[in-house]
Amino acid sequence: MDEAPSVGLVLTGGGARGAYQAGVLRAIAQRLGPRRPSPFRVVTGVSAGAVNAAFVAAHADDFDMATRRLWELWASLRVSDVYETGPVELSRTGLRLAAELSLGAWVHGPRTNHLLDTRPLRRLLEAQLDLPSIARRLEDGTLGAVAVSATNYGTGTSVTFFDGAARLAPWVRTSRLSTRVELTPAHVLASAALPIFFPPVRIGNGYFGDGCIRNGTPLSAAIRLGADRLLAIGVRELSSPESTRWKNETAFLTDQPPLARIAGVLLNAVFLDSLETDVERARRINDTLGHIPLGERRALPLRRLPLMAIRPSRSLSTLGTDLLDSFSPPVQHLLRGLGASRDTGRDLMSFLAFDQSYTEPLLKLGLEDGLAHGGAVDELLSAA
Repeated sequence: MDEAPSVGLVLTGGGARGAYQAGVLRAIAQRLGPRRPSPFRVVTGVSAGAVNAAFVAAHADDFDMATRRLWELWASLRVSDVYETGPVELSRTGLRLAAELSLGAWVHGPRTNHLLDTRPLRRLLEAQLDLPSIARRLEDGTLGAVAVSATNYGTGTSVTFFDGAARLAPWVRTSRLSTRVELTPAHVLASAALPIFFPPVRIGNGYFGDGCIRNGTPLSAAIRLGADRLLAIGVRELSSPESTRWKNETAFLTDQPPLARIAGVLLNAVFLDSLETDVERARRINDTLGHIPLGERRALPLRRLPLMAIRPSRSLSTLGTDLLDSFSPPVQHLLRGLGASRDTGRDLMSFLAFDQSYTEPLLKLGLEDGLAHGGAVDELLSAA
């Protein structure tokens, strides 16, 4: 079975926007029908995509069941399932940070490096992720490889933690490397640790944060793990050149942008832009190779890679009810302190709104988009 062509699934990050991916995957499962193994032999994920990837990989023997349970997880989610939302916890962090900023060296002990406590998320992952099943899926051949990526805060290196067939060798590049491990909830939690907001996660002798921070080539891990065609699911709508031009000619800020807006732009750049860049790069390589005779192409270290990317048909930050209402009063207070309001900071809040009032519309849009692309997905999978 290792000799068979491998379809790779690439799931990028984006906090609560990861619910959209679960919707797309559910659409694919509905088209395949019940009691079918996963069509994806290689599964990779980053940030929230790491949670979805681990879920799909662990249940690769029954794709319909995996996507149904993943949908249910996102649909029932509450903010309090991901991070502490009580006044005591948030006040403790806020007061500590205020003291450090105002008193500097006079404050002793470890410095505050996050705004939100994600112990609930760790408990959720430990309860929901059946990661030991990954070894069984690798052994029975329904899965070829799985990987999640995180950023080493000590070295600034993007680290891909993978498991798969013995023939797969680790790789090292200038600012990224891989290491073979048996995946644990800590690896997934580290990959999903939004910088500044979520605490770093200790793995071995290092502290790790969200894998999107330094992951400029999200397609790379799946390719190196043996995928010869790819389906990537992003969480940001594709903006045409005309749309980009129109927005920059018509949208103006009359006041200084609040921190919430700046943070939203920053998170979009860190978490959402790399997939578009990597897809464009892969398609340029495919196009270039298509102009080279097949005999000459075989001598090159490059190969054509069938590639499909599904992205939201609408902006995810505009979906759902008033995002601010999905948070507890203490979290609302924190967000308002950053300048968020009912009209400002939706991009930032969309990363943190782990609540069914927001995730359910994302799930439904993902299902709609997945079904709309069903024919193209079928073609990609059947060609394998």
